Amino acid sequence: MAIRRDAVRVSVPASSANLGPMFDCAGLALEIRDEYTAMASDDEGVRVEVEGQGADDVARDDSHLVVRAMHAMFAALGERPEGLVLHCRNVIPHGRGLGSSAAAIIGGMVLARAMVSDGRERLTDADLLNVALEMENHPDNLSAALFGGCAIAWVDEDGRADCLALTLHPQVQPLVFIPGSGLATSKAREMLDASVSRADAVFNIARAGLLVHALTVDPGYLHAATKDRLHQDARAEAYPESIALLRQLRDADVPAVISGAGPSVLALGAVPAGLITTSSGAGWAIQRPAVAVHGAREIPIDPI
Repeated sequence: MAIRRDAVRVSVPASSANLGPMFDCAGLALEIRDEYTAMASDDEGVRVEVEGQGADDVARDDSHLVVRAMHAMFAALGERPEGLVLHCRNVIPHGRGLGSSAAAIIGGMVLARAMVSDGRERLTDADLLNVALEMENHPDNLSAALFGGCAIAWVDEDGRADCLALTLHPQVQPLVFIPGSGLATSKAREMLDASVSRADAVFNIARAGLLVHALTVDPGYLHAATKDRLHQDARAEAYPESIALLRQLRDADVPAVISGAGPSVLALGAVPAGLITTSSGAGWAIQRPAVAVHGAREIPIDPI
């Protein structure tokens, strides 16, 4: 049988996209991980159990994002179990710009591929990324969630995604400020103009090139390299508190950016203790995750 009968578990990291100027082009994997465990069932249909983030809100049927991703991967492999039992332990905050949807898509696809006995031989990680691209049409968070590290991602002329991983300088130390309420990525995207000025495009292209150097060779350039004119200010009305915190951090010479579509804020260097204290008191949850060197991967299940 191509479908494994034992339970399979996958761990997948959060990610922060854009990193300032690299809109839809870069993602940083963070050691905040969801775990998904699944087993094939002889009973038709899907049973979904969820604990942690989103447990009171997410679907429990075929419309659950992890399940949809699993079905897409089974279809790509030409396999389909009669039924599925899925357990999700969610740690990545939902709707905070930390790649929860990309983690669900990549995690579900890696999980489904692992449930097919020769799945990895049939579809490589590069193939899997492109199946995932059909569900989320930009490869930044997807690449970081799949491969880990800091991924620079692009889509070529024939619509195929690819990426490469940067080796980060050890002084690049993420600190994430997470607000109590979220923002739907779809709403954040609606706030962006369909076109940008040449001056703003050139501004971001220059900073994007500098950012690669700052992340890998000389973090002293991170503050200058994380400036953006394409998306952060355009969405300011959606997250005024995040913009206010971002400006506080940058005024203190901290290389800080809006994480993904927001509203979390990501700092890539040392943050003054006073700012951490006042932000925590203002209701921000503050985490200092390591960069996730490894992306989504199957992990062993302890025997009962």
